[in-house]
Amino acid sequence: MAKISAFRPSLKAALQTTTVAGLAAVMLATGIPARVTESYAEAVSVQAPQVASFADVVQAVSPAVVSVRVESDAKPANDESNFSFNFGGRGFDELPDDHPLKRFFREFGGQDQFRGDRGPDRRFGDRRGPGRKPHLRPTAQGSGFFISEDGYIVTNNHVVSDGSAFTVVMNDGTELKATLVGKDSRTDLAVLKVDEKDKRKFTYVSFADDSQIRVGDWVVAVGNPFGLGGTVTAGIISARGRDIGSGPYDDYLQVDAAVNRGNSGGPTFNLNGQVVGINTAIFSPSGGNVGIAFAIPASVAKGVVANLMKDGKVDRGWLGVQIQPVSRDIADSLGLADAAGALVVEPQADSPGAKAGIKKGDVITALEGEPVKDPRDLARRVADIAPGKTVDVAIWRDGKSQTIKVEIGTLAGEAIEAATTTDDAAPAEESSEQALADLGISVTPGNDGLTVSSVDPDSDASDRGLKEGDRITSVNNQTVKSADEVMKVIEAARKDGRSKALFQVETKDGSRFLALPIDQG
Repeated sequence: MAKISAFRPSLKAALQTTTVAGLAAVMLATGIPARVTESYAEAVSVQAPQVASFADVVQAVSPAVVSVRVESDAKPANDESNFSFNFGGRGFDELPDDHPLKRFFREFGGQDQFRGDRGPDRRFGDRRGPGRKPHLRPTAQGSGFFISEDGYIVTNNHVVSDGSAFTVVMNDGTELKATLVGKDSRTDLAVLKVDEKDKRKFTYVSFADDSQIRVGDWVVAVGNPFGLGGTVTAGIISARGRDIGSGPYDDYLQVDAAVNRGNSGGPTFNLNGQVVGINTAIFSPSGGNVGIAFAIPASVAKGVVANLMKDGKVDRGWLGVQIQPVSRDIADSLGLADAAGALVVEPQADSPGAKAGIKKGDVITALEGEPVKDPRDLARRVADIAPGKTVDVAIWRDGKSQTIKVEIGTLAGEAIEAATTTDDAAPAEESSEQALADLGISVTPGNDGLTVSSVDPDSDASDRGLKEGDRITSVNNQTVKSADEVMKVIEAARKDGRSKALFQVETKDGSRFLALPIDQG
């Protein structure tokens, strides 16, 4: 589009309907100097979406959303009494009937709680006595939604995990008993089933194809915040693929719709009434909504929910290696062109990875021919592989790539997902401290490596987190037990043109790799 300088008002209408190609001719014919500047790109212009109301979406989906009440038979810390009163030598029953404390506890606690031995120290609490059935107590309240017409309900694992009895309250106030079908702590999902004898058909919703979800799309959250059932809030998708540190399968949607306590397990809908996410967590310094909520995406929930409905559990693939990200420094130290993949810190004993020959210091670069981006990417993809299937795993070892075939195992219910932390090595009876001045550290040889005895606070080692008491077990994947062995490995790396060396370090929190610059002089 050409940018046009000032022109006569009388020609405005004519010029608005004139093509750029004929513009100069028109201006010359009218005696106006033809001054047409060079073309330039137009500014972004998008037609605003017409969202007058969310009422149609809310009206359609609300019957499928429920409140979830959870009860437990957990006993109080003191089975004889929850509280003890002594008001100036008088017991609870000796207080005047109009005493504020007496009115408060009778109004909110129920008169049946005020039982126990008479005397100045009156107690109330659970007085079931021997042989009585445990009394169920409300322990949690959240949200959920029907995913099938025969009464399967999706909610969060953390809502139902400690429950013994479950009640769902529908949009019209109907209360129905439900049983727990299955739960999965790793994705914080659970499935309940309504115990309804009349076999009614429930209004239910479906999962969206969240590959089409974009940051900025409108969403509507329906749930039970603070016990207020049927509450609707609206907002947008703020971000995708959020890792909030809750586990290896983090891949949350971030939304800015108001989500509070009690919304857990509730659905977030797109404008077509499909579930794009399940609300599971909020970021809240104050405990209330600050516009940052996290939802389990439909792509994750869909498969987990299907497995829970079918088998009551989720079978995940298991490789059995402890891994960490490949930083630019680590990539340089290993001769990798790209800072991508998953660095193997330690294969677990008798794991599928260890049996197949994967070793510490290997970098897993691809799975079934598809590049591995990072540890989270590898963890999610392995989890999705059916146990027992043999797959090709590409690794980078000793400066070259090779492929190993691995038969994927089954991840146990709550199996440890990282290698067991080792104890600090005991120092050798006779050891002499040797200095590695080039690296800014001093070490003491031991039976299981080199214990770091001091670190120069101005050194690269200190900047990268190496601390006194850490134990160096290998350099560039070669076991080291003396400072001389470290220097031999470093010299070899220098001859190969490497600018960094890869150190494996054991701490009380586990094992990790870090890349340290090595002197090229």
